[in-house]
Amino acid sequence: MSEPIAVRATPELHFRYAAGRYGSLFLRGLGEGRILASRCARCPRTLVPPRVACTHCFGKMEEIVEVPPRGTLLAFTLVAFPFLDPFTGVQRPIPYCYGMVQFEGTDNTFQYFLSEKDPSKLRVGQRVEAVFNEVRKGELGDLLHFRALE
Repeated sequence: MSEPIAVRATPELHFRYAAGRYGSLFLRGLGEGRILASRCARCPRTLVPPRVACTHCFGKMEEIVEVPPRGTLLAFTLVAFPFLDPFTGVQRPIPYCYGMVQFEGTDNTFQYFLSEKDPSKLRVGQRVEAVFNEVRKGELGDLLHFRALE
């Protein structure tokens, strides 16, 4: 019987991704420490990140608005599965919490990392606030996590 061998390799992946008009606006906003959303011209919905069309009535969403960086935690989970953090390229320390946040004045949820690692200290309905990285580059990683306000 032969012994298994391990081969370590570092793949190089070169790619470009176009975020699109509204995605680029959102990322630039994060780079400035702001949360941008789009408002529907047909119904009263405001969605973050901005979208071209309303997910409720399919109306045009041409108005871009800034919303407060605070919101409500609507759901959360404890993640115990290791993965490579796409922002750093290293394994994200586990466990960590991930949540669904509804920003003030918006009608949908935004899913992202939570600073709290103990789910017993979190609750549905809890107020949270976006925390931005000190050094920002205009990318999703500019948003570090959400921290509890209460």
